[in-house]
Amino acid sequence: MLSSKSFCSKLLLFGEYSIIKEGNALAIPYPLFEGTLKFKTQENSSGGLIDGELKAFAQYLKHSDENVRDFLDVDSFEFDVGQGLYFSSSIPQGYGVGSSGALVAAVFDNYSTLSREQALDDIDRLKSVFSIMESHFHGASSGIDPLISYLNSPVQIIKGKTTKAISVEHHYDGANLFLLNTGRPRRTEPLVNLFLEKMKSQHFSKDFEDVLIPSTNACIDSFLSPGQKNVGEYFKTISSFQFKHMQEMIPKLFQQLWRRGCECPRQCPREQQRP
Repeated sequence: MLSSKSFCSKLLLFGEYSIIKEGNALAIPYPLFEGTLKFKTQENSSGGLIDGELKAFAQYLKHSDENVRDFLDVDSFEFDVGQGLYFSSSIPQGYGVGSSGALVAAVFDNYSTLSREQALDDIDRLKSVFSIMESHFHGASSGIDPLISYLNSPVQIIKGKTTKAISVEHHYDGANLFLLNTGRPRRTEPLVNLFLEKMKSQHFSKDFEDVLIPSTNACIDSFLSPGQKNVGEYFKTISSFQFKHMQEMIPKLFQQLWRRGCECPRQCPREQQRP
């Protein structure tokens, strides 16, 4: 029987791109958006009974790695797609908040041959299965987005492999981190491919290993520590690296704002005005 459970979107706070090269990362659920699997009815099937995207996903899973097929009842999933299964979601696509990850988590939750307890017995294995499943949508996937949606819990990734659910209870005492909506959706796959192409450059890959990964790891450690005093400093280093080496990934209308943020003093104006 199809579950009515919803799966939320996610935010990758730290570790974007570095996670692909076995860096540390920290991701959290983002409950503002969510999605769930449902069946179409005659009243809501104006676009056709069969969801083309889910049909293609089912075909991909049928021919995917046996480690995935061993844990999924793909035949039942494919049958249900033919009966009008679709993913009802409020998660915007192309904004990096895990629309495909929530879909993967929902499919796994409903069609896994493992119980939830068995699935959670080995989180790294679960992340690997999710990675293969979500690769259908992005060409390459770390598996983190579906894992966040499935666990509905913050997750820390250490050296790209060891994964553990954690509690994030602190509040940063310095400059605030916030989410800025550029209003410009983009596809993940071309950006990942661009990053992988850049990694072929010895200069870029060296700076990536020597600057971005250590700064990201230190930023996560600071964020998870009481007080979190150095988060702003490390985050600024990460932003400066991205502006210098990955500027084409930043929407053009926001590049000037990004540059100003990288060039501003470490203390915020409000702090500077205090007597």
